[in-house]
Amino acid sequence: MKFNKKLAQTQQNIPTSSLPDIIFMLLIFFMVSTVLREVDILVEYQLPEAIAVEKIDNKRLLSYIWVGRDERIQIDDSIVPVEAISNIAYGKRMNNPNIIMSLRVDRGSRMGIVSDIQQELRRADALRINYSALVKF
Repeated sequence: MKFNKKLAQTQQNIPTSSLPDIIFMLLIFFMVSTVLREVDILVEYQLPEAIAVEKIDNKRLLSYIWVGRDERIQIDDSIVPVEAISNIAYGKRMNNPNIIMSLRVDRGSRMGIVSDIQQELRRADALRINYSALVKF
């Protein structure tokens, strides 16, 4: 007696009726949770390297000051003179007293420009200063 194998005749379809809902939920989630770049960097800089680096978790407390190779200073979206830093930093401190001024200075810049920026930040009573650097391996 010969046995014939019976093949299953059922088709397994994946239900796709809720697929558009899931796609729109994911789209809305990523639109809400994505942080876009707020500032266009106008100066060219290359950060120095450091051995001991500490990461700041709350990036919303940071306000960046960029110093380029040509020693131009940028805060937010504009190039500013050194003398204007104290007024800008004071305004930022009034809006957020816990703000940290983060200096992103080119590795070839003179220490004099950094010292001038520090003096202006002292005038604005912005004493929480961070120096950005790359991790040296």
